[in-house]
Amino acid sequence: MGGYDRFPSIRVRGSQGQVFQGEAAIRERLKRSHSGGEWVCLAETYPGVSEDRVRDLFSFLEPDLILRAKDVLRREEDLRILLSGILTKDRVFGRMYAGDLTDFLDPEKLEAARERVRKARGRVLVYGFGASLFSDHGLLVFADISRWEIQLRYRAGMSSYLTHNPEEDILKKFKQGYFLEWRIGDKVKRTCLDRMDLYLDMNRDEAPVMIEKALFDRALEETAGRPFRCVPYFDPGVWGGQWMKKVCGLDMEAPNYAWSFDGVPEENSLLFDFEGTLLEMPAMNLVLTHPEDLLGPQVYARFGAEFPIRFDLLDTMEGQNLSLQVHPTADYIRREFGMAYTQDESYYILEAGEGACVYLGMQEEADFDAMIRDLKQAGETGVFDAEAYINKIPAKKHDHFLIPAGTIHCSGRNTVVLEISATPYIFTFKLWDWGRLGLDGKPRPIHIDRGEQVIRRERRTSYVMEHLVNRTFEVKKDQACTEEHTGLHELEFIETRRFTIREEITVSGHGSVSVLNLVEGKEVLAESEDGRFAPFRVHYAETFIVPARAGTFRLRAVHGPVRVLQAYVRPWA
Repeated sequence: MGGYDRFPSIRVRGSQGQVFQGEAAIRERLKRSHSGGEWVCLAETYPGVSEDRVRDLFSFLEPDLILRAKDVLRREEDLRILLSGILTKDRVFGRMYAGDLTDFLDPEKLEAARERVRKARGRVLVYGFGASLFSDHGLLVFADISRWEIQLRYRAGMSSYLTHNPEEDILKKFKQGYFLEWRIGDKVKRTCLDRMDLYLDMNRDEAPVMIEKALFDRALEETAGRPFRCVPYFDPGVWGGQWMKKVCGLDMEAPNYAWSFDGVPEENSLLFDFEGTLLEMPAMNLVLTHPEDLLGPQVYARFGAEFPIRFDLLDTMEGQNLSLQVHPTADYIRREFGMAYTQDESYYILEAGEGACVYLGMQEEADFDAMIRDLKQAGETGVFDAEAYINKIPAKKHDHFLIPAGTIHCSGRNTVVLEISATPYIFTFKLWDWGRLGLDGKPRPIHIDRGEQVIRRERRTSYVMEHLVNRTFEVKKDQACTEEHTGLHELEFIETRRFTIREEITVSGHGSVSVLNLVEGKEVLAESEDGRFAPFRVHYAETFIVPARAGTFRLRAVHGPVRVLQAYVRPWA
């Protein structure tokens, strides 16, 4: 079908004089703010930004005093004690940290550093994560980086911020980021985005881009009122397939691609086009700065500044089964991990090949205790008969399988799944991984003991077929379009609608942000009902987001009939 855009950008006009691309232009801009004999420059960084690179970028100012924020951290042994209670000994799971960066700083060292800045008579540069805490005045530059780039740097040997661990297991590095460092990083960021003077894109050390705060504010303000796409990223996996290579224009020589994260603001970036200069920033910046415009008043009241819906693609075409797994119940995830809501989800079948199937729920007469016993023994024997316990259901294109938390499930080989879920995506308890190793050559983590505590035993064949498979009914139909309800389960807060568009249809956002995907057809246009935004073009398999502030919108078929799937947060009763 073609046309998939891997680098979707958001065009912002009228940026002349506010964009500084490359080291020379950035330095010229900094000179304008530091022409006097005395000044303070605070170069705040998100954890994962190269602080050495930031220091080098600013050192041309020839400061009389240079302070590194990291030098006020607590002693290494004190940090180790603090971290142990948050990160636990588990390879994958920790506890969501509710504190902030100052919990990890030595208060005496910080106050002494602040006093040095106050008393300094000359040029002062403070750089690194926490630099903004050293003074309440001065030029504040916020240096940012995407979470995907952070993960790539972890793989390349970068240490976590609070730990020197270059050779550490990548899963443990990710855990430290997810449960701790990105949480405190977002709190610092939220404060800085309000008071900063300049925003600095440090995703590529060799090609930094900086913009004025006024342009940063305007770019996000405009984005909060119109459809947009995040920048997708793709990753291989032990079960990965071949479909995304062809449809998404990826490296055909790569062994496989398993995941596409496309529509996950916690993880994805926004790419802004300022009159030909591209600047990348985490999409989470939009959530933090315009939560009510983006999410809608009720969704914001319920979730705060968090994006609650997640779309991604799972490709097992010519690949392997996913792991047999279960997600924790709301009570369990709150008690064990400190999360406010859980990973309810669904599988929408975007494509299906020969033998495509989904494993979902226990068989009617299956013995739960025997299943758990056999799962535990499988770690030694390498053998587990999944079909003796779990329903194996044939899958075809446009089937929709609902997976409320606590339901055993996995996608089989030869499928492309559009996974629609709540955002807490890390909380997967693998029960059986078909006796294979991960791409790193290590056994993939198995959490049968945790899974045993959350599996809903009553979700067996009759329940699954009645409540979880293709719960589709027609909402309305006319010459132009058919609208269908396809899910999700009554226990889940996400509602999904499928539109078969022959001409065009008017779509309500129901007071919520909408996340949509073109699940069939070449192209669709999203158009404003009242001229709030320009027509927005979407291609097959692309995920796009329509903010609540954009209001009611039209979807119009361009080259023959299309199908679009919409997800939104159900209104409160």
